[in-house]
Amino acid sequence: MLRSTTLLRSGISRRMAGGAGTAAPSFRWMSSGESIIPDEYVEEGDETEGEWKGCTRKFLAPISVKARGHEILNNPLYNKFTAFKGGERDRLRFRGLLPPRRVNMKIQKERVLQEIRAEESMIRKHQIIEDVHDRNETLYHRILVDHMEEMAPIIYTPTVGQACNEFAMRYRRTRGMYFSAEDRGHMAAMVYNWPQKDVTVIVVTDGSRILGLGDLGANGMGIPIGKLSLYCAAGGIAPHRVMPVVLDVGTDNKALVNDKFYLGLQQPRLTGASYYHLVDEFIQAVLHRWPDVLIQFEDFSSDKAQKILNKYRDETLCFNDDIQGTGATTLAGILGGLRAKGEKPTSLGDQRILIAGAGSAGVGVAQVLLQAMIEHGRTEEEAKKCFFIADEKGLLGTERLGELSPEQALFARDTDGGLSLSEIVNKHKPTMILGMTAVAGLFNEQLIKDMAKHCERPIIFPLSNPTAKAECTAEQAYEWTDGRCIFASGSPFGPVQMKDGRTFYPTQCNNMFVFPGIGLGVTLCGAKTVSDRMLYVAAEALANFVTEDELAEGKVFPNLTTIRDVSKKVAIAVIEEAIRTGQASKLSEKDLADLDGFVSRKMYDPVYVPIVGEKYV
Repeated sequence: MLRSTTLLRSGISRRMAGGAGTAAPSFRWMSSGESIIPDEYVEEGDETEGEWKGCTRKFLAPISVKARGHEILNNPLYNKFTAFKGGERDRLRFRGLLPPRRVNMKIQKERVLQEIRAEESMIRKHQIIEDVHDRNETLYHRILVDHMEEMAPIIYTPTVGQACNEFAMRYRRTRGMYFSAEDRGHMAAMVYNWPQKDVTVIVVTDGSRILGLGDLGANGMGIPIGKLSLYCAAGGIAPHRVMPVVLDVGTDNKALVNDKFYLGLQQPRLTGASYYHLVDEFIQAVLHRWPDVLIQFEDFSSDKAQKILNKYRDETLCFNDDIQGTGATTLAGILGGLRAKGEKPTSLGDQRILIAGAGSAGVGVAQVLLQAMIEHGRTEEEAKKCFFIADEKGLLGTERLGELSPEQALFARDTDGGLSLSEIVNKHKPTMILGMTAVAGLFNEQLIKDMAKHCERPIIFPLSNPTAKAECTAEQAYEWTDGRCIFASGSPFGPVQMKDGRTFYPTQCNNMFVFPGIGLGVTLCGAKTVSDRMLYVAAEALANFVTEDELAEGKVFPNLTTIRDVSKKVAIAVIEEAIRTGQASKLSEKDLADLDGFVSRKMYDPVYVPIVGEKYV
């Protein structure tokens, strides 16, 4: 029961005595003691029967739309399939346009999962879930959030590689924007063709280096679509605030040039100034419409990726996931590996690191690791001595400075230039080897056994994807090191059972552990750039999320079921760094007082909310 209350009539007599013109009496209720919430006022649960079964009647802020009827049913941002309640069907004018039975999201999800699990082909699974994506984004992202471990390999690596290869043949519905060489001079106007006014994240590719598959041209659209699905599900960015983009500058893939079904420009790729002018027009156009947007560069070829990043990183909110995202994720895995070996993070500067692959990803990883060593107190010269970076010509040496990029030249060694991987292993005895070559089987049995001979617990990260391009498999790495290695890979591998009964659970060194949280953090706080130290604190937050039990099982990354919590921790770390450097322009005092609560409230949760036509608002 409620305690009795007393009506306080403060100053009534004075006001009444004041005569004409005196303010009317004001009344205020005040409890005579501590208030008690009545027993009936309990947390409201979901309904148990009728069309609301399994749903809540609690207040959910509605969204206002201009569309009605078929327009809503054909818009994946608003469509709920058969979950529209009777009132909504009347209000939005599509009663009779759907089957009469109303089913809740739980049943809808079960039906989709049953269909996916009945298929053995990964590409068929991909088609089924992407069909949902094209018709009902809320349901799609709910499935991803609730079943991320099962869905991630379907919507992204390794399956997305095949999806890109077959993109033109499977094209069903427009998604994203294409800026081509034919659009020069029109991009400032083109961006207004995008229907959403509030875009906070753009993922853009030119299709020149899709995973380990090379030049796929406009077929590379599958990459931005997949990345942004992870931004929404793992990072809590609302789907109406993301935009996938392809810069179609042509293709040098002869098979695509001669493919009558290919949907991109069938002409040689732009090069030189013409290419960079197109990129710049695109950047200026999107920034003009959305000044605070985060631009993520994805799968640009190595000869252009670093140059584009260098051009814009200090003046634009942008980052390159292949260079910086891969670097931060790999750093987190290595820090986890050092923990598993009983070493402190500061021992990173004591390691001997062999990187196979001197492209944008390999050099990008080296740059992030170098910055981490400097963060731990090493000088740049001391840190550089830890690295051995090799390409197809062998160990990078100073005798090749004329042909190396400035970023590669930073890691060129004064001696031993041209040594093979095997020669580097046997002479310099590295404690870890990282593969970013897309050369399947490059880490052969003898190479890995030599690593294990010189190091009690070698860190072995074959990071190329898709799976068919991995430098070695998890089973090979564990077998050839007698289970002593610390392993992570670019594509997923299943558990490995050793002959002696031990079982290891390799984890995927997947950028999805980092980039959604970085994007969430910088866009929420209003940062103007993505700094190197933001990448470091993101990696540190990820590394610290791994539990001791997970490390004991051979895992150096957390379980994918925790990805939303990981993204929140990464976002908070990035925001704290932005605050420290004066970049957090959007945060109020209230937000600063409770960053955890602030980030949690801002993360998109895919649930059905009421829809009303604008005339009713």
